[in-house]
Amino acid sequence: MEKRPGFKEYDAYFSRYVNLLPDGDIVAILEQQIKETNISLQNLTETQGLFRYSPNKWSVKEIIGHLTDTERILSYTLLCIARGENKELPRYDKDVYVQNAAFDKQTINELLLNLTIVRNATLQLLKSLNPEDWLRQGIANGSEVTVQALASILAGHELHHCNIIKENYFGSDYFPLCRR
Repeated sequence: MEKRPGFKEYDAYFSRYVNLLPDGDIVAILEQQIKETNISLQNLTETQGLFRYSPNKWSVKEIIGHLTDTERILSYTLLCIARGENKELPRYDKDVYVQNAAFDKQTINELLLNLTIVRNATLQLLKSLNPEDWLRQGIANGSEVTVQALASILAGHELHHCNIIKENYFGSDYFPLCRR
């Protein structure tokens, strides 16, 4: 889908993600994005993966896990709406999910593999949609949203967190400089 979703296709809160995206085909953007995310994170040491720039912030590993959980949930939401679901789809509490996931016990490679597998499943789903499916609207997280908006929110959400990793984690004076 080449068209950027209109501001009436999603809750204003999500504009912080959608506005980060370049213009272009969202499927191609998502394909390129997972490659870039893997390149930027695959050589982290386990110590670097556990780094938190502040005691109350997630570790890099927890961010990767959060990206995977969120993609699974948004992809499911996207599927439901694309198939014509009329019921409101629920919110999820990201902090509870991260707290209960034990992402810090997984390796960087395991977390990135999981994220890549989930992304590939999302891409296959998006490629299977008909043009009219992209415009279907449903209710999720308490507001109306279209399928194309969900795909854009998903991509913008990953970009948002990758920017945070670069700025607040890699950019921290305390980020461990150890290498594999």
